[in-house]
Order: sequence, then C-alpha cells, then structure tokens
Amino acid sequence: MTDTAGTAGPPAYDWSAPPEWATPSRLIRVEEHQTSNEWVPKLWQSPDARLLIVDATRGVVPVDERGERLRFVAPVEEYDSARHYLLGTVDAVPYFVMLGDPDESVPGPSGTVRQLTVSLDDLDREIAITAVALINWHRNESFCGRCGTTSEVRKAGFMRVCPNCGNEYFPRTDPAVIVAILDDEDRLLLGSQADWGNRVSVFAGFVEAGESAEQAVHREIAEEVGLSLRDIRYYGSQPWPFPRSLMLGFVARAAGTEINIDNAEISYADWFTRDRLARDMADGTIARPSSNSIAFRLITAWRQGRL
Repeated sequence: MTDTAGTAGPPAYDWSAPPEWATPSRLIRVEEHQTSNEWVPKLWQSPDARLLIVDATRGVVPVDERGERLRFVAPVEEYDSARHYLLGTVDAVPYFVMLGDPDESVPGPSGTVRQLTVSLDDLDREIAITAVALINWHRNESFCGRCGTTSEVRKAGFMRVCPNCGNEYFPRTDPAVIVAILDDEDRLLLGSQADWGNRVSVFAGFVEAGESAEQAVHREIAEEVGLSLRDIRYYGSQPWPFPRSLMLGFVARAAGTEINIDNAEISYADWFTRDRLARDMADGTIARPSSNSIAFRLITAWRQGRL
C-alpha cells in the first residue's frame, strides 16, 4: 500500500468506506397520514404490504440466507394500532413492523442490526434501524413519565399519549458527538477503553443538557485526554440505535499535543501517522472500529487525505 505521503507501506488493508447517510431517504414517513383511522388500516390490508417482525427474545431481524436482504412477510392478522407500526412507504409500498412473540423465535436466518448494517443495502439498512429503534422505544417507554399510567399508541406508532394526564411522547434520540482530532503534523489521535482489547477509535461522548454539539466536543476531549481544540467543523452524522443515539461527527485541530488521559473512560491514547496506523493494523498490534460505524468513516477519510 502506498501512503498519501508517497512512501511504501505494509500490505494493502481494506479501507473501503462504510455507508454514508447524506443522500435523501427512499423511506417516506407519511406523517400527514399517520393519524388517519382509515388510511393506515387500509395500507395494512394492501396486497403489497410488507411486515418486518422483530424478535424480542434475541433482539434480531429476519434476513435472507446471505444476510443481504431483510425478510418481510405479508400481514395476515387484523390490524392492531397498538402492535402494528407503520414505518413508511417506498414507491407507494407500505412497510410495517411488529414485535415478535416473546415466547417464540422468528424462524429462519436472522441477525442483529449491528451485524447487518454493512451487508444490507441502503434501504433495508434504514428500515432495519428504524424498526428496531421504534420497537425498543415502545418496549421501554410504555408508561407515562408524569403519572405512571400506561400510555396509548398514536400516529401509527410514532407517538404515545397518556389517557390520564394527556402527556405526549415521541421516539427519543440521544445526540452524541464523535470527533477526529488532528495535530499540526496531520497526525490522528486514537484511543481505547480498558475493555476494548487492542481496538482503538476516535473520541465520542453524549451531549449533555444545555450544551451545543460543539461545546460537547470541547468538554469531552478536555475531560478524556486533556486537550484544547480549535477549528472545529462538522463532518456528518449516522443513526446508531444502540440503544437510540444519533452520532454527530466532527473534525478538530488540537491546540497542543500533550495527552493527559483520564484513566476512567480512556485507558490509552496516542498520535498516529498514516504509516504507523497501517503498519500497526497489518501486524495486529491494534484493531479498527467496526466498518459500519462513523468512527471508521472518519478514520478512513483521514487515511485517504480527505480531512
């Protein structure tokens, strides 16, 4: 492999970029129809309606034998707004999701969303992530946070309302920042947590109450590695339903290079040149983040000279 600086490096490593999330979605959320008591049940009865059954026991979705396509079934039971949620339409074809029977497993091949985000195409990947996020929200947030009453499903699954106090709830997304930190020599800072083994990654953390995303970047990096930052710029985002995050990617320059790890979240951090990263990956000294992550996408962009 030839490094961007032109020097010969170790054998080629697969730096294929993971999926981007910048293109328009083909899944139309049809929000204007979600409250209709006639339109949604009619879609359920459509001969081309597709239903994805999420397995609650194993937390997986059904796929084909190669794990490259989701396996849908035709809705056969009577529509139940409390159990059958409309994800949206694709080219006028309706897609629904429901939670599988906790005492039964969905037959046939299946996989977790984490496993499948690389092998699925853009459409199936988005459907799977949306389906799992929605199902998990209903499973975990079925009671009113104000009075404790069991809430009722509205808007075809994208809203819950408390019948007692009228409080409204919507699927929650927790923003998190993830940042590629470069120094003035264009080295990349990578770090690891104690339970990661030899895997390294860029740095991330949740946005806290009252913070902007950029302020969260400053705070997280100061807390974890003791660095001050400048020239922060937005890179891109990625939904990450583990359990319900939206990763906001940034690139920043470090004002200095002296690292002071917190030894709480971070157990190791160091600056890497492209040659060193390629060499250490090739000989197994370190491992990369999973290729379905925005962390891998940020590292790839730096590796290819695009940051």
